[in-house]
Amino acid sequence: MFKRDRYLRQMGAITSISLVAGCGVFSSDSSDEGKSILVGTTSEPSTLDPAASWDNSWELFRNVHQALLNFPAGASEPEPDAAESCQFTNGSSTVYSCKLRTGLKFSNGHKLDAKAVKYSIDRIKKINVNGGPAGLLNSLSRVEAKGDQEVVFHLNQPDATFPFVLSTPAMSIVDPEEYPANELRKDGKVTGSGPYNLESYEEGKQAELVKNGNYKGIADRKNNAVTIRYFRDSAAMADALRDKQIDVVYRGLRASDIVDIQDNSGDEGLQLVENPTTEISYLVFNPKDPWAKKISVRKAIAQIVDRPALAHNIYKDTVEPLYSMIPKGLVGHTTGFFDDFGNPSATKARQILADDGITEPVPLTLWYTSDRYGSQTKPAFEELKRQLEADELFKVTLKSRPWKTYVGGYQKGEYPVFGRGWFPDFPDADNFIAPFVGEQNALGTPYDTPEITGKLIPDSRRESDRGAVAPEFEKAQQILLDDARLLPLWQGKQHVAANEEIGGAENAIDPATMMAMWELYWKTSW
Repeated sequence: MFKRDRYLRQMGAITSISLVAGCGVFSSDSSDEGKSILVGTTSEPSTLDPAASWDNSWELFRNVHQALLNFPAGASEPEPDAAESCQFTNGSSTVYSCKLRTGLKFSNGHKLDAKAVKYSIDRIKKINVNGGPAGLLNSLSRVEAKGDQEVVFHLNQPDATFPFVLSTPAMSIVDPEEYPANELRKDGKVTGSGPYNLESYEEGKQAELVKNGNYKGIADRKNNAVTIRYFRDSAAMADALRDKQIDVVYRGLRASDIVDIQDNSGDEGLQLVENPTTEISYLVFNPKDPWAKKISVRKAIAQIVDRPALAHNIYKDTVEPLYSMIPKGLVGHTTGFFDDFGNPSATKARQILADDGITEPVPLTLWYTSDRYGSQTKPAFEELKRQLEADELFKVTLKSRPWKTYVGGYQKGEYPVFGRGWFPDFPDADNFIAPFVGEQNALGTPYDTPEITGKLIPDSRRESDRGAVAPEFEKAQQILLDDARLLPLWQGKQHVAANEEIGGAENAIDPATMMAMWELYWKTSW
């Protein structure tokens, strides 16, 4: 039993800011029930194959694929989804068994059994995409299919977080007849067992989801169809919402649009729902770059970056400054970067560089994705450039790419310094440390930290009371702070904007900050 009362102080409750009068009641007799809900986002998938994805592609997978476990609305622990029940079967948390629901089928009618689950997990490790989800399975030794209905996971070390790993869309169950064992699927199609079928997909444009009649799981679908439209420009997405061309927006709203919708919702017939989340934004330094590999350069940047200015001037206080990789609300959160570096100081930064013999402006190229996190990213990086160049300690060049190609660049180690956002795979402090360290990690840049990977993380995973692991994660944070290989910038909130005829937005964002499309519905009475 996971004891999480002390652990999830914010995640247990969803705060909704209601900006329209009245309330809606869902009715199965609604004439709008069959009408597709149009959802806009800047979060386009980079791949359609779960074995390749440790990124925003999960947001689509959550709705068209199924994992053994999932998070129902408002939950802080994963519950069985494709599984009927799951549990550790020994006292050392090294053997985890799941029994499947009976009668499970993929969207094409093929049988979903224990062999398909084993196949799906095994292929992730076989294909082993750099920066892909194989890094989530470091504690997994082997998977055993016992008959048609039981799957047993044998771990190489105690891992109390393993149920959370199995709840991620990376562990989506795929049809062995449709997905090759040793390579990624290349036909651009999806075969899943989730709440929806992917009826059609146009890269960079839209995904059409329709109700999957074969689905058996915990999702209580409140609509029959959803169309997700992908936008490259946040302003165009907000305009489409105001013009009733789309019904809901999540991920990618500009701060100015959030403030505007909040202030003018009554006049525009819109609503805004604010969900406290553990989303973070940070910079990554590539140790292969001749300048970024210097700890003096990294610490000088840490000494200059003005987080409050970013939060206030660029994000209009819709985010807050972050001084550790583990965000507020989770065990292990610290304020280490403020404690060590204090307020921004060019004088101190100059001394850090001078102590390393650096007296000329340091040339650096900062990369960011032009679409993944919305249009606010560009002015945020322009503000970082201004801060770093203000006292002529750095000469910064900014470059960007759309997320589709941006991912491949950082996985190949092409960027000296690059921006990343992190939407947690699951709400546990482990997920803000483990994915970024070790030989195989989500950043594609190996980070050798033997004390973290060999001791602190394994020690913490032996503890089923996730509120008792603060010492391990505080030590891990200190190691990250001393290296300054990762530089936290801000912690955000997830906003969902919708027209006033849509209900369910307050329940649609799960603890991993992904949207459960099945929670949305048309209101039928006021």
